[in-house]
Amino acid sequence: MGHPRQIGWLVGASLAAAATLAPAPRPAAPVEAPPSPISRDVHLMGTRATLTTFDAVRSRGLARLETLLEALEATDAELSTWRADSALSRLNTAPPGAPVRLPASLCRTLGDVRRWTSQTGGAFDPAVAPLVDAWQIRSGGAVPDAETLRRARRASGLHHLRLDERACVAVRTGDVSLDAGAFGKGEALDRAADAVGGVAPWIIDLGGQVIVHGAPPGGSGWTVDVAHPQRRDDVALTVTFERGSLATSGGSERDRLVGGTRIGHILDPRTGRPATYQGSVTVWHERALVADVLSTALFVMGVDAGLAWADDHGVAAVFLQTGDGRGLNVSASDAFAKHFPGSGAR
Repeated sequence: MGHPRQIGWLVGASLAAAATLAPAPRPAAPVEAPPSPISRDVHLMGTRATLTTFDAVRSRGLARLETLLEALEATDAELSTWRADSALSRLNTAPPGAPVRLPASLCRTLGDVRRWTSQTGGAFDPAVAPLVDAWQIRSGGAVPDAETLRRARRASGLHHLRLDERACVAVRTGDVSLDAGAFGKGEALDRAADAVGGVAPWIIDLGGQVIVHGAPPGGSGWTVDVAHPQRRDDVALTVTFERGSLATSGGSERDRLVGGTRIGHILDPRTGRPATYQGSVTVWHERALVADVLSTALFVMGVDAGLAWADDHGVAAVFLQTGDGRGLNVSASDAFAKHFPGSGAR
């Protein structure tokens, strides 16, 4: 917060009398310097986060970044599955059948997650930890046998979690656990945006998902590059926006080939197998959680079903498809082409 400025002058009695003859001179208003960029880089939620704002007063800009960062850290502390003391970990390890009282913030998040799981027909479902283990997604990859896969599928799915949103109480009906990897960053970015308010421009890049507020000085918005899905140093698209969030889901660099089977890190909860789409999906939405969730869901659906779903629901999404030997195929939903006419996406 800025320091309080002097906004008036105290005039003594003798000077007040003299003012009837000659007005007291007014001091010149202080001239603020042009807004300058102020940034912070931190490691958070298993990735690098870069926060940038513009302000003429450095202390005020740093305070804004601190508010944003505190919201990100608080969300990480609540949703982390690497920390045994997080609210999500306590839910994941509670005995099946035991009611768990949730913080109001987590209750709201899980309510949103449950609704998007339903709306996407299960293409998004964060309760897939048994499947992640079966395919050894985080430890080099493996192809499970039929029985292992069957057990993992039976143990997965949000239908194993009963949630009473009014009472903020959840009950695991089986040994299911939730992974925040497909929604945690988006939720953290939304909470940061809610925490800071105001009109000053800022941007957060949290491991590739970006949220912006306002436009930097002299610009019409923040310019964000969308990388080629296989050559991450190459720019495939460029978009400019001054509100909302841009999230991308893709696989190429983290995929593994095991016994001739490609094991992608994004699983299709409906089949229990790695999603077969080759490329990336980028989604823009006013809410970062929705952009995060839908970039994953549309990736799982694939380009044909995903584009149809995005058009039916007015979602701004673009698919960058590779693997057909013809280079990069760019397919944008109607909402994306309308919202970003200068991006080159059609």
